[in-house]
Amino acid sequence: MAPGLREPFTPHRLLLERHRELESLDSALAELCETAGGVPRSPVSELVTFAGPAGMGKTTLVAAARTRAAARGCTVLSSKGAENEHGLAFRVVRQLMQPALAAMDETELRTFLGSWYDIVAVALGLEAKDTSHVPDPTGVRDGLDWVMTRLAVKKAPLVLLLDDLQWADAESLGWLASFAPRAADLPMLIVAAYRPDDMPPEAKAFRTLVERHGNRPHTLAPLNADSVARIVRNEVGEEAEDEFCHECWTATGGSPFEAVELAIRLAERHVRGMRHELPLMRDLAAAVKGPGLIERLHRLGPATVRYAWAAAVLGGSFSPELAANIAVIGTAESVQATERLRAARILAESQGPGCGLEFAHPLIGRTIYDDVPTHLRVGMHNTAAEVVRAAGFGPTAAARHLLEVPCDSRPEAVECLRAAAREYLRAGAPEAARRMLTRALQEPPLPEDRAAILHELACSTFLIEPTATVSHLREALAEPGVDPCLCV
Repeated sequence: MAPGLREPFTPHRLLLERHRELESLDSALAELCETAGGVPRSPVSELVTFAGPAGMGKTTLVAAARTRAAARGCTVLSSKGAENEHGLAFRVVRQLMQPALAAMDETELRTFLGSWYDIVAVALGLEAKDTSHVPDPTGVRDGLDWVMTRLAVKKAPLVLLLDDLQWADAESLGWLASFAPRAADLPMLIVAAYRPDDMPPEAKAFRTLVERHGNRPHTLAPLNADSVARIVRNEVGEEAEDEFCHECWTATGGSPFEAVELAIRLAERHVRGMRHELPLMRDLAAAVKGPGLIERLHRLGPATVRYAWAAAVLGGSFSPELAANIAVIGTAESVQATERLRAARILAESQGPGCGLEFAHPLIGRTIYDDVPTHLRVGMHNTAAEVVRAAGFGPTAAARHLLEVPCDSRPEAVECLRAAAREYLRAGAPEAARRMLTRALQEPPLPEDRAAILHELACSTFLIEPTATVSHLREALAEPGVDPCLCV
């Protein structure tokens, strides 16, 4: 095959050894869309989950679910966790619901949300009228239930696709675990994928929910030797020798991601799959991830390396312009770096909600992030905090970068963290607010600001840990020159 700009492991490629999972999807979709005399029957909510280590094809199955759902005329809403963004409260919920809400004008949106508007507005990334009101987290969760219920009824049949849930924020995971059982009478199918070994402690309720669903989750196993041979021969030709294909299986461990990537590389090098080509095959297999990937990246030039590092610092789906600003390269260099990284199958067009670019696989993004020298990573996170806020993404997007840098007594960092905490409190995410304010105290703040921050910290813990609130208030009162009325 002639070499060219090839996309990475995509949903359009053949799904091997995933018949059971696809049958489960088809069965759930058929039940969701079944009608009696043209009238939708009383639907029963279903939950289909795929679990397995990185590279097992979970994202490809989620993409297959999207294709099958769209073919049946379902409305699809999707969201995807990102490793560097799991601390952003309600990020996954926003990705899931915002596209449907964005299609409504202001009047329609306020009518749709009704009395829940100011309760859920900040959690959904909308502008609340009453910015002084701090909603109860339980009320926010109830409001989100209402929003999703209305969407399910309005856009039935509805399919929710949730990928990489191991990186979902705690607030979204908590909402999902509580909402899914309540959706029993809604025309809705939930499809979720995650790495079980990487699920955070706060995902316990979600795990319990999944385990109650009989044969769920569908645990994905590595491919056998015959399937890897089929992937290789699809790219290099049917004449590839059995021994060569078996060695490809050994080199990739049966990982679908690695097998497809290796097969593409073999085709680009015009490898025919003969025994004498095994040394080259092993070199190409080593370059798919780990040290081999980093070596391949550095061969693309310094500007491209800095751009890739900046993309890894931003994480998830990112704006090429922001990455260029962080990497301190011009527009022409940014375009060239993007082309090189796409040609190397390191970057790809974003497949999730939103637009922009993303790493072709989370394994690639993690490897490149780890490659950034520690001192430079700190500087890039500092720069990222500045550029994302300047670009209008708000204090919470900036503050998550500040959590990755050492404390340095910077008043501007303290103010950003406090602003993020206020936004989280208005969103009904007090635990996230506590993280921001705890970090602000560690910066540390100016002495004259310490008591006020302790008071704000006490407010953030009032609904989740009252004993901590008392402690923070006492500490605030002990600060020099504090007016006792501050803590009333």
